[in-house]
This record gives sequence, structure tokens and C-alpha cells, in this order.
Amino acid sequence: MFSAISLFNSYDLSVSEIVFVLLASFLLGMGKAGIKGLGVIIVLLMAIVFESKASTGILIPMMVFADILAVFYYHQHAQWRFLIKLLPMMVIGVLIGVWLGNRISPEFFKKLMAVFILLAVVIMFFLDAMKTRKIPNNPLFAGSMGLFSGITSMIGNLAGSFADIYFLAMRLPKNEFIGTAAWLFLIINVFKLPFHIFSWQTVSERSLFLNLILVPVIGLGFLLGVFIVKKLSNNLYRKFIFVATGIGAIFLLFN
Repeated sequence: MFSAISLFNSYDLSVSEIVFVLLASFLLGMGKAGIKGLGVIIVLLMAIVFESKASTGILIPMMVFADILAVFYYHQHAQWRFLIKLLPMMVIGVLIGVWLGNRISPEFFKKLMAVFILLAVVIMFFLDAMKTRKIPNNPLFAGSMGLFSGITSMIGNLAGSFADIYFLAMRLPKNEFIGTAAWLFLIINVFKLPFHIFSWQTVSERSLFLNLILVPVIGLGFLLGVFIVKKLSNNLYRKFIFVATGIGAIFLLFN
């Protein structure tokens, strides 16, 4: 069995790169606990250390573990009627993402998704400023958010932004927001795992050992995230997600 030091050495990581991996793991735990908007930073940190496509395979088992923690803690708050509206098109989006992953530049894809995310945030901010309480029930809205979530989930592990926008539009309270998202991403990330193993071949025995070493770091991030979320009101939590998602999209656009 690999020791932590020998495993990091096998990836030929510098001290700063090890710090980036540990930080990404900690932030992943916080994000799954409900501190939304960290996904872009996590993806970028891992892409700096590993090649973009390889980093998605390293992240996916870590995300499944963090999703399990989130489901265990928030499962009683899940709103299945909203999850079911997103899930079918999200599955289709994952399949499209598997096909696209070998055909387009990850850099171009990330820029395009950043523009879409920013546009959606601007629209949601405008609707909030107008003080409208109307919930968009058009199936096209849920379908498009699900499709974009699935595609971005497979290619860049960036589905959170589109799913967050959808749940914001549904005006879910804080715990219901986190609980519904927890189940959604556990299901979709488990669904993605075989494609990473057998199609893209980005998950290996070595990468799984690295994931295992990072489990305690993810757990610590999750505990801190739960503590912070408890301190936020529903209104403040909603504003936080708006700002974090917008900043993440801008960061993605210019990096």
C-alpha cells in the first residue's frame, strides 16, 4: 500500500502543489456542507496540479464521499419534487458531456459556461430586485438548467452553479436547498463514476489511494462548513450564493 509521502512523490508534486490539493479537498468539504460557490476554485486548484481531464477523475470519488456526508446530515430536508425535475435532463447532459469531453477544448468550454452562468445570475438578480415572488414553473427552465448541469458536471465538475441558480429560482430555504442538492449530486456523481473508470480512464488504483488519503481533510472542511451554514439566515444565505456564484463565473471567465 502507498504511504502518503510515496503517493505524493509518485505524482511528482511540489510542496505548493500538495498545498493546493489539500486546500481543494478542504474547500470541497465546505462546499458540500452548504458553502456554495466554491466549485470553480476547487476545479481550478486541481487543474493547476493535474491535467484538466485527469483532475476530474481524481475529484469524482472525493465528491461522492462528500456527497454521502451531505446526504447523511441533510437528507431529511430534501425536496424530491424539485430534484426529479432536474434529474432526467441532467443524466442526458452527462451523456452529452462524455461525448463532448474528447472533442472540444476544456478551456473554450469553461469560458462558454462562465458566460452562461453570469447571464443566469444577472437574470436572477434582476428578478430579485423586482421583488417578484413568482416561481418559474416552465419545464423548459428546469430542463435547460438540468441539461447544462449534466454537461458541466461531466466535463468540468462545474454543475453546482446551474443547479444553484435553479434552486434559488425555486426559492428553497437554506436547509432544503442543501438537502436537495446533496441527493441530486450523490445520484449524478455515482452515475458519472463508471464513465470516468471505463470510458475516460481517469480513475485508477493510484488516484483512489490519493482520494483515501484526502478523506480526513474533506471531513474537516465539511464540519467547518456545517458550522458556518448554521450561522447564516435564509436571506443572507441566498445573497451569499448569488455573490459567490457570480464571482466564481467571473473567475472562470478570466482564468
